[in-house]
Amino acid sequence: MKNILLNINKAFDHRIRLGIMSILMVNESVDFTTLKDLLGATDGNLASHTKALEKVGFIKVEKQFVGRKPNTKYSVTKIGEQEFKKHIEALEKIINKT
Repeated sequence: MKNILLNINKAFDHRIRLGIMSILMVNESVDFTTLKDLLGATDGNLASHTKALEKVGFIKVEKQFVGRKPNTKYSVTKIGEQEFKKHIEALEKIINKT
């Protein structure tokens, strides 16, 4: 029997990372405050999880100033999109086997 956990990606293990990717898959980009509000995360918690996803190349971070206020926007990369789709497909296979 084939290993059903083969395409489960450890980068998406945490619910915050799973939420970040889910939101970014259906939006072109999302700013930090919106992500924080949607996920109910703290600044530090969200920052650490976005940094982890950025480090593996799954999301892109764009920092700019809007007026005098800093604004950080996130978007999913092509590799991030591919890996997340594989992860979701693997989860669906597990669910359908039970």
